[in-house]
Amino acid sequence: MKASSPIVFALDFASVAEAERAAIRVREAIGMVKVGLELFVEAGPRAVAIGEACGLPVFLDLKLCDIPETVERAVGRAAALGARVLTVHASGGPAMLARAVKGAASAGTGMQIAAVTVLTSLDAADLGKMGVSGDVLGHVRRLARLAFDEGVRSFVCSPREVARLRAVTGPKGVLVIPGIRPAGAETGDQKRVATPAETLRLGASYLVVGRPITHAPDPAEAAEAILREMSEAL
Repeated sequence: MKASSPIVFALDFASVAEAERAAIRVREAIGMVKVGLELFVEAGPRAVAIGEACGLPVFLDLKLCDIPETVERAVGRAAALGARVLTVHASGGPAMLARAVKGAASAGTGMQIAAVTVLTSLDAADLGKMGVSGDVLGHVRRLARLAFDEGVRSFVCSPREVARLRAVTGPKGVLVIPGIRPAGAETGDQKRVATPAETLRLGASYLVVGRPITHAPDPAEAAEAILREMSEAL
């Protein structure tokens, strides 16, 4: 998953044309582009092709969660499309996680499976309503350990769980962190956020950044500023 920059740029756009223009505009400062559900539902494989158009690897954020056989087959198709990373929900269970890892390995493209622990839009109160007792950190750790035991080595969690998750994965784990907001930026619908610098210091590998770049008057300059902040942190 090594990339030239730790920024994973979230292509939260309604069309491929918009997403491609945005990715090309900021590509000098970013390391990967993230294709999420909205864009993939709209355009399918054409959305993954944005990576080739801008010369960057694609983080395909579909958060798969289904029966093991279906997930393994879907993983194979995602690898064939050229995705570098594909997300699945750790809450899908051990058999699903194992089959996801197997599907990625069988494809032979080098695509990595990244397990999503707890969405950054959720907090302890939300988990309680879902029947999950205890705090968010404990649940993140349980899910990460489950996924790690099934061969997953890349994980998605909020900035607040980075240090604890790094303790689970060790130095070889790849931690991809959404919920990144530069100092003074609005948090939007994210509940567990942090700045780029503090997240990297805690042990993050990659930071997912979307709105702080796309909503800026000059997206390219915003991306460069975030990259500078990361470089100073490192």
